[in-house]
This record gives sequence, C-alpha cells and structure tokens, in this order.
Amino acid sequence: MSHITLVLPHLLPLPEFAPDLVRALQAPALAALLTRTSAHERSAAPDTALALPHEQWLARSLGVAPDGQPAFAAASMRGFGLDPEGGTWFIVNPAHIQIARSHSMMADLRHLGLTDDESRVLFEAAAPLCEEIGHPLRYGDASTWFLRADDWRGIDAATPDTVTGMDLTDFVPRGKLALPLRRLQNEVQMLWHSHPVNAAREARRLPAVNSFWLWGAASGAKRAPGKLSGVDVPGWVRGMADRSYDGLDGIDGALAEDGTVVVGTLAGSAIAADWGSWVLQVQHLEEKLFAPLHTALVQGRVKKLRLVLSSREALAEFTTTAMAQRKFWRRPTLERLT
Repeated sequence: MSHITLVLPHLLPLPEFAPDLVRALQAPALAALLTRTSAHERSAAPDTALALPHEQWLARSLGVAPDGQPAFAAASMRGFGLDPEGGTWFIVNPAHIQIARSHSMMADLRHLGLTDDESRVLFEAAAPLCEEIGHPLRYGDASTWFLRADDWRGIDAATPDTVTGMDLTDFVPRGKLALPLRRLQNEVQMLWHSHPVNAAREARRLPAVNSFWLWGAASGAKRAPGKLSGVDVPGWVRGMADRSYDGLDGIDGALAEDGTVVVGTLAGSAIAADWGSWVLQVQHLEEKLFAPLHTALVQGRVKKLRLVLSSREALAEFTTTAMAQRKFWRRPTLERLT
C-alpha cells in the first residue's frame, strides 16, 4: 500500500471565479477526496512572495529552500546529468518579452514552442558572452539552461510563473548586485534580435526568443530524498523528477508506490485565465486521475493520499484514507475549492 502526495497547481480557482467554476464541474471522485478527509488546512500566500504557493511548498518538501526562497537550480541540474561543481547556479529560461506602451510582460514559457535545435543554436550564441564575464552557461533542455554566477548570489528573482503576464517592473532584480545581470541581458537581447533562428520563427508567426529569465539560485546542496514524478511540468521540475510524463497515460507506476507526483496540466489555462479550458482539463483529471485514485484508496491499494492544491493566492492540503472515505455522513462537495 502506498502513501501518495499529489500536487495540483492551480486546481484552486481564483476567488472571483470560484463559485461559477465549481458549479460547472462534474467531479464526484474529487469531491469525495476533498470532503471525506482526516485533515485539511488552507493558507494565504503573501503578496510579496517571489514564488507561487505550490513552488514554495515543493521547495520546502525537497529541502531546497535554505533562505526561505526556492533554490531549485542545483537539484534540477543533476537530473540533466550536470554537476553543480559547488558553485552558485541559476536556472535560465529563454523567453519572449512583450513590450507594451507603459510596461513589459513575459509570455508564458509553455507557449514559446522552442525546439531543441533552435534552443541549442541560441545557447551556442549566448554562451561566449557569459564565458567572457566568467559565468559558464550549461544546457539542460530546450527551455532550461543553467548559469554559474557565484558573485550574483543574493539576487532575489521570482519564478517564471510568478511573473508571467505581470508587469515586469515589479519583478526585475534591482540594485548594484543586479547591474551585471542586466548588462548581460541587454547584450544577449541585441545578439538574438536579428538572429536567423528568430527570423525563421517570426516567418512562421512564432514569438521571437528575445530575452531570458534568471532565477532559482542554489549551491550544490542535495535535495531531500524521496520519489518525485512530474506530469506536464516545466523543464526545471523534470530535472528534479525521478520520472516525468507528458500526459496522464502510463503514470500507474508512479501511483503504485510512495512518492510525490506533481501534475501541471492546469497551469497554462489558469495563468491565461482560460477558464473554459480549465474546466475541461479538470474533467479529464477526474476521469483519468481522481476516479482511479479514489477507487484505489477505497480498495486499500493506496493507504494515504495527500492532495496539495494551489492558486496564485492560496495553498490547501487535504489528507484522506480508506477509513476517512467511509464517513458516509459527509456529503461529497467541491465547496472546499472555493
């Protein structure tokens, strides 16, 4: 019998939309898992947080939040076969920055559609600029690179999902320590501006890769042990995961043993406030994930299930067992999502 922690970013809808969205859902298994519990708690996220609630939870769970901020870089590097070498490493995400009249915004990295071939060419172009200032750049996957910058330790940078769609003025690192970073960003932006990769992308009506986002500073400290699996998750999570999946098919093995499973299916829709797609995706999760897990729990194949749900503003945890599911007097409801 397994003990499973299921992390579901953005399954908590934002308060202003929650009542209507919950009424639109037909998810009896999820309702039973959320209602018939042995424990549950909910907490609000501080307005000044540089990471979303589920990202903060994951950092604490994996033991990579030494200063209270998520420090994922070193743990993620190891998953790509890279050695953190005892220095301070940052995650670098190639990005598209949209320039508006009064502010700039970063587009959702999930929609960038950057191929491995394109990414490697842009990486090879940017790497010498980084090497010139003594900061080695390493390649993880198309969306996930790593930069060593021991002298930049102390730069507080928000996670990409925290800043996506927001005014970057509120999140760009400032101060004397951040000046070399901003200088490097400017040089890379100029290099990529007329790069053939971007010319070809724009010809296909794809967004140009015109900048990068740097965050997640960490030294070589190892993350806490424990199985971690990821479904539809960003590259930096895949780097830390023991197993990763592009969809829910085939994850039975991850659900048959102790461990944490992060399911990022809802992130794109929630961040874009595309609530119609969000409802459809929750219904898919009900069929492919919540209903099978509820059956396994009732039948005793899963001993304990913990659900970690989040929105941009809050985090909620629910723990249930086969015994808790026998609390027939508790009518299953989705009200705890609101």
